[in-house]
Amino acid sequence: MSRQARQVLEEGRREIAALDQSIRRHPFLDLWVAGQANRAALGVFAGQQRHIIESDLRSVALVVARAASAPTREFFLGMLQGERAALAVLPDLAAAAGHAPGQLPAAEPLPGAFAYSAYVAWLAQYCTTAEFAGAFLVNLEAWGVNCGRMSRALRERYECTAKETAFLDLFATPPPDFEERGLAVMEEGLGCGVAPAAIRRAARLLQGYELLYWDTMLQAAQAPQAPQA
Repeated sequence: MSRQARQVLEEGRREIAALDQSIRRHPFLDLWVAGQANRAALGVFAGQQRHIIESDLRSVALVVARAASAPTREFFLGMLQGERAALAVLPDLAAAAGHAPGQLPAAEPLPGAFAYSAYVAWLAQYCTTAEFAGAFLVNLEAWGVNCGRMSRALRERYECTAKETAFLDLFATPPPDFEERGLAVMEEGLGCGVAPAAIRRAARLLQGYELLYWDTMLQAAQAPQAPQA
């Protein structure tokens, strides 16, 4: 693996270290760990994830179509398959919130939650595959950590089953070669003239929208009555 791709990724992580910690230590997660969140908030979380994943599926598919090489295409196909698998088990998470099978599609998107997917769609349309891959290498690490914390809290504090937390567990355990394959995509782009600053910028902005998502979830959880999905 090229030293440049690894260096760009590590520089990007250092630049947003404080932002990353704000996500990983978010008060929304603390509510679940302490057993203080209500299941209506879980329904909101599941409803927003349905909108995000359905949008991201289209965005990643667009990036697959734009891929210039087989390794890059395979990397994004793997992401696409992971998103599809997560969408398939999302209704089980919604069921833990007391939602009937047909209730999840009725969720209305919240602007602060859907902003993340709007930016992902922008990345897919206007940025390089190297920027897209670099942004997700940074983003999915913190997202996975939070999914793991939330999954454990749901099982320990709310007696949820492994089936009900499967959506969160999928993200909490990424493929072991995910980062190396993503670095290869970055390497390809850097070799074609993609600016390292552009990759770092994409990561910073995506992580900013990630924090906005968690802030929106906290606001919904702390509302007198969390909006129903």
